[in-house]
Amino acid sequence: MKSFSLLSRGTGVAFLAPAGLLIGAFVIAPFFWVIFVSFTNRSLLGRTAVDPDFVGLANYFSLFDAATFFTRGEFGSSLILTIQFVLLSAVVGQAALGMLLAWMLQSVPKSLKHLTETVAIGAWILPEVVIAFAWFAFLDYENGTLNMIMEALGFPRGDWLLSFPFWAIVVFNTWRGTAFSMMLFNSAFSSIPPSYFQAADVAGASSWQKFRDIGFPLIRGHVVTDLILITMWSFNVFTPFLLTSGGPSYRTEILPIYTYRIAFRDFDFGKGAAVGVVVMLINLVFALFYLWVMRRRAKGVAA
Repeated sequence: MKSFSLLSRGTGVAFLAPAGLLIGAFVIAPFFWVIFVSFTNRSLLGRTAVDPDFVGLANYFSLFDAATFFTRGEFGSSLILTIQFVLLSAVVGQAALGMLLAWMLQSVPKSLKHLTETVAIGAWILPEVVIAFAWFAFLDYENGTLNMIMEALGFPRGDWLLSFPFWAIVVFNTWRGTAFSMMLFNSAFSSIPPSYFQAADVAGASSWQKFRDIGFPLIRGHVVTDLILITMWSFNVFTPFLLTSGGPSYRTEILPIYTYRIAFRDFDFGKGAAVGVVVMLINLVFALFYLWVMRRRAKGVAA
């Protein structure tokens, strides 16, 4: 009679089977379904909702049509807008501001540092919907907190979501994601041996010189990790929809919002699925680049 062992291969498969079924049902199957739908003219209403026709690459050709590619409200315009949004809010905003705050935390009292970390974590774990509606109330023209502050200081009111919608979502996403970058860089700076900075203090180095010659070179790998992660997150973020709904006049319609409009407002599931496939391919490029950087870093550490 065979003895039962928790370390046997069969036991491992049994424990992994439920997770595998869930992944297959909610990740793998929808992935291939979206690819299939992107080659059809499936819609939410009408005959094609039940019996769609196979249209080949027609949906992809419509996305990359040179005649309309750069027209506002089309795929090309949304792609360019998304790239600008990611560069400004993630690379320039979250990464740079997060690093600056993390570096400043290295020279403050521990009690203030712990308080700042607690507040940052609190801001990071709040649901995005709550954050979006809080920012909507902050930027509202009639009763927004920002306009009340402007009036108290003697400045005129501003219709921020109508006059500066793109910059509004850039600032919103920067504020939303800076906490993550700050915490990551703070941990990276804290892992550097204090003796390095003490020796620099003895030599009379300024804060900028210590950052340039000691801090930044030693956390360069963390910088790459942070940039890739926040780039992927910002590329797929949908929360700005709660502030502007993609408007006015498609001026804030980044790719996730564009996909939502095509699929669930225009009911063109086929074209919406094609957009989703293109976005997945872009994310795949980011992921492969991330793995390549991590492998190079691992080889450098091993060497």
